[in-house]
Amino acid sequence: MTSHVQIQFTIDDRDGAEGIVDALLADRLVACGQTTGPVVSRYWWEGAVHRSEEWLVLLKTRAVLSDRVTEAILARHPYETPEVVVLPVTGGSPDYLRWIDEVTTADGP
Repeated sequence: MTSHVQIQFTIDDRDGAEGIVDALLADRLVACGQTTGPVVSRYWWEGAVHRSEEWLVLLKTRAVLSDRVTEAILARHPYETPEVVVLPVTGGSPDYLRWIDEVTTADGP
């Protein structure tokens, strides 16, 4: 089992992205949040293909916190069905992974 994950989500508003990242950092649920974009998303929704400009957010945390992070994103996200994807981190810099462990907490605020 992997002990670290990257969680990603998209959102149509940069301020909304920053607000979610700020809340996750304040609660020590993630060690890092990176916002990039805009990116162009094309997707099926309600029977038609849509195109949207969105912001992509990448979060680094411990695997044991992934459910809490996902729930926190969903609670703050404006979409009816937002993309929230949890990806395992299968390797990386030992110092970086140790830093993730040190700055996140399983207990929250």
